[in-house]
Amino acid sequence: MPNLPNFDIVALAASAGGLAALIEILSNLPADFKAAIVVVQHLDPRHPSLMAEILSRRTALKVIQGEDGDKLIPGTVYIAPPNNHLLVNTDGKISLSQSEMVHFLRPSADLLFESVAASYKERAIAVVLTGTGNDGAMGVEAIKKMGGTVIVQDQKTAEFPGMPSAAIKTGNVDFILPLPEISSALQTLVMPHSQ
Repeated sequence: MPNLPNFDIVALAASAGGLAALIEILSNLPADFKAAIVVVQHLDPRHPSLMAEILSRRTALKVIQGEDGDKLIPGTVYIAPPNNHLLVNTDGKISLSQSEMVHFLRPSADLLFESVAASYKERAIAVVLTGTGNDGAMGVEAIKKMGGTVIVQDQKTAEFPGMPSAAIKTGNVDFILPLPEISSALQTLVMPHSQ
């Protein structure tokens, strides 16, 4: 029997200060990481995003801007395009949506987390990183309710602690970690035997 991964998907959410945090995490994950990774980073909707290009230079993982209908593949990072909600369906595919903003945001971490929770239940990990506001907090509750695991960047290492502290306040958080420890925690959770 091959060692099956414990988790199929990792959903990362970040806002202000998020690019540096994402680089820190993704650059430390191995190319054979056994889960797909979906990312909501709040971006200026008026500009095309270079996130995928920037991140792909800094990590062994494949990084792409998510497109409607993309099938989630382990070891691949899917970034929500500017001004689109990114949702994950039960068939393991992405759908993009221009539906209404949530807390004035599109993409919304809450919507991503809620879709991941519904589709992957206990096989999902949600990670809330630096950012202002409280996007992600409702989604974290959905992940926990469905049996998933929640990691939050600690307020000391978050450039902007608003999103992490809102998530922590829900009481639905499994791990509160400094940024440099998040990637190894993800590896331990997803790939317990590869340490």
